[in-house]
Amino acid sequence: MSDKKRPAPTVRTTLNRDFIAAVALTVIDDAGLDGFTMRKLGAALRADPMAAYRHFTDQQDLFDAIAAAMFAELEMETLPWQEDWPELMRVYAHRLRSTLRRHPNAVPIFATRPVRSATSIETGNWMLERLQGVGFPAAIALQLVRCLREYVIGHILSRTVATVAARRKPTTADLTQNAPPDVPADPDHFEIGLTAMLDGFGKHLD
Repeated sequence: MSDKKRPAPTVRTTLNRDFIAAVALTVIDDAGLDGFTMRKLGAALRADPMAAYRHFTDQQDLFDAIAAAMFAELEMETLPWQEDWPELMRVYAHRLRSTLRRHPNAVPIFATRPVRSATSIETGNWMLERLQGVGFPAAIALQLVRCLREYVIGHILSRTVATVAARRKPTTADLTQNAPPDVPADPDHFEIGLTAMLDGFGKHLD
């Protein structure tokens, strides 16, 4: 009989949509979107690679659930709903940004599909009602929510491109372009753009 200790038995979680989506997100975090395969997901689940298809119609259905899992990380119910609308929207934008920064490899998934989970629909309605309650017309309130989402996603995608570009060897043009001494080497204009957007929408209440 071998003297080696046997590994302690582990508890296997029953597979369901939420659990599979959460594990798939961790696989994408580690392997990247291009490196994601159903075989890798199956290995992470310790299940047959095709087991996920008992819960999802196809990979796009799985990606929809991953986007919903990312949205759930925002914990929208804990936003400062009692604060003035600019503070509410600012905190929302920062939470969305933080979530996307935690999962940069999954940003294309989140960016290319609407989140249709019950939570996203309910909290989206709360946000629209809150904005209309302070005087925004329904159409403008919807534009504000959509613009913020698109701004945050665009910011994250641009930062990703900048990170990739910074890794390449400098060209002659790069070496001859000198930024002013008072400009940071890696400027982040997120807060400036966010403030400008909120100020701009605030004019609809004048």
